[in-house]
Amino acid sequence: MFLYRIVISLFALYVLGQTIWQRDWSTFWARLGRGTTSKRPTIWIHGASNGELTSAKPVIMALKEKRTDLDVIVTSNSKTGVALVKGWGVQADLAPLDLAWIARSMIRRRNVRAHITLEKEIWPNRILGVQGPTIVLGGAMSEKTAGLWTKIPGLAPRVFPQIAAISAQSKQALRRYETLGIAPDAILPIMDLKSLYTPPTIAPDNALRVAFTRGSTWLAASTHKGEEETILRAHRIALEHEPSLRLILAPRHPKRGDQVADIIDQAGFDFARRSLGEDPDAPVYLADTLGDMPLWYQLAGRVFIGGTLTDRGGHTPYEPASFNCALIYGPDMRNFETAADNLKAAGVLPCLDAADIAQALNDLSAQEKQTHAADRTRKALQQDINFGALIEHINDLLPSPTHCE
Repeated sequence: MFLYRIVISLFALYVLGQTIWQRDWSTFWARLGRGTTSKRPTIWIHGASNGELTSAKPVIMALKEKRTDLDVIVTSNSKTGVALVKGWGVQADLAPLDLAWIARSMIRRRNVRAHITLEKEIWPNRILGVQGPTIVLGGAMSEKTAGLWTKIPGLAPRVFPQIAAISAQSKQALRRYETLGIAPDAILPIMDLKSLYTPPTIAPDNALRVAFTRGSTWLAASTHKGEEETILRAHRIALEHEPSLRLILAPRHPKRGDQVADIIDQAGFDFARRSLGEDPDAPVYLADTLGDMPLWYQLAGRVFIGGTLTDRGGHTPYEPASFNCALIYGPDMRNFETAADNLKAAGVLPCLDAADIAQALNDLSAQEKQTHAADRTRKALQQDINFGALIEHINDLLPSPTHCE
């Protein structure tokens, strides 16, 4: 625990130094746990960013509706995550740093009686400080991360036995949690939180609908540095078989827009940029804006999952599957081990390079093949989750109304 205190203190100094340098005082105070306050008993729900929070929205809204005797505060590591949750009519703030005194301040100021944390977000001082249950939903634990926990003496034995309930993302993740000290009676059924994703009702504008025909459009979703070059090579190869094919290229981080634009230009393609408001009627459309991924899923019948060609572990297959997209992905899907296993079992195999991706695109050029592949993918990713039972189990762990007075 001593080593963790040193590491988290150095991290806190860096984060606070950045906010002071930027004169971002609202972020500074939020990181110190000095955000909103409440005298009412509160459930504190935490997710890293938009993806985790969007997936958890059904849980958040169900608990907010069911437990009117409790406030709900959601924290996120990103400002876009905070804005997203506030748009649902739920209180939200930037997450405090995990120093013991800051965690205690947040818990005291918000009268926190229970803590729900999502996927990879295991913060020791929050778990040890809450005088109530900590619940982990869709817990993700890689082999590398589990190894790091064991390298900090005394940390895992203090933290993991304190978790009251956990639904791990995969069987592999569950085994790692068990090794780290999760109590047997805390284990809930396997659940990938992102499988709860519900598509939002956001319709593409007329210009986008006219520019893109779904059957002849593919999307490279949430790409990272080192992937765009492969995507563009695949596009050029696929064009030989399907000359009308259009590409929407959506980098994971829109701030890379200028860099990706240079890569597209060097590859010799004419393109338009979403961030500049340019006419989308170009061979390649650079979708370098935040929060628009649902639009691109609606416009593309075929979707390549970014983060699977480099050492990133891949991004969610559940979101594009929910939009009835045929999926294409690379070899690195370790962030979604169960989903990857199910896709392979259904015959949806990873692509190793540009030629493989081009072949997968061409194999799916016919509309009926895209529809069939999308149906097969959706069935492969379907999880048998009793949502009502999950909410009831969480509710049973929360303090009763008489204890919240």
